[in-house]
Amino acid sequence: MSDLEINDEVEAAADEDMAEVEGTNAGDGNAEATGLEDIEPEMPERTTFLDYLRSPIIHLHVGSASDGTTTLHAHQALLIQSPYFAGECDSLASTAHKTIALPHDDLQAVASVLEYLYKGDYFPTLAGPTSMEYDPTVPQSDNEGVALLRHARVYTLAQRFGLPSLSALAHKKIHLTQSTAKGEIAYARFVYREAAPDDEAIRKPVAAFWATRSHVLRHEAEQEFKRMCLEFPQFGFDVLSLVLDAQEKRSQRTEAQSSGNVPGRKRQRVSGIL
Repeated sequence: MSDLEINDEVEAAADEDMAEVEGTNAGDGNAEATGLEDIEPEMPERTTFLDYLRSPIIHLHVGSASDGTTTLHAHQALLIQSPYFAGECDSLASTAHKTIALPHDDLQAVASVLEYLYKGDYFPTLAGPTSMEYDPTVPQSDNEGVALLRHARVYTLAQRFGLPSLSALAHKKIHLTQSTAKGEIAYARFVYREAAPDDEAIRKPVAAFWATRSHVLRHEAEQEFKRMCLEFPQFGFDVLSLVLDAQEKRSQRTEAQSSGNVPGRKRQRVSGIL
């Protein structure tokens, strides 16, 4: 075979190989994936504050007609963070003027809920892990429980609106609030009237507060405490149960010590560094 014939055969074979490659690349799309098709990752959509502000305005009518109604306005995209408001907004989907009535709720408490939805906190805001900013509206001697009741109302609304992070924040502020014996009684009355009977997170600390402060009851708020027990027998029972539990534990320790079953206390170790 001549060199010319060999070269013709080599070129023909090369042309066939090239044709196969081109046919594969231009095929019906069934070629194997190389793994490089989706080299750019999908970026999750980010909801911006501007997106919230572009959402429809919801009108909240707070208060009853007899006591006076105040209209507050909030953006729907922020409101629906609450399952309660999300359900209400769904029912208003085909309504032009979107209105939600809150006839039995406290105006200041509702405003605090809205402030939290917009800002992540409400006045008085946390100034640190164990302090809040100064509130000039609270009397120096808070016998009416103004500060405690403010946070208690926010707590109960947060529970109803399905905002657990807000209820936790309000609960923390309750424990950071200073008050008087009469103010504490006003707060206890609200808790036992408004909070759910099985809500031990807020009820139990109230009973424990009074169970460990009998001296305060006798000297500062005896009559208020008496009225509280008559109005809410469950409060009196809860306090009495805690007092009896504590007394029983003391009696058990005394009996154990008298029988010699309890080891003596160790002497406090004195440091050798002077």
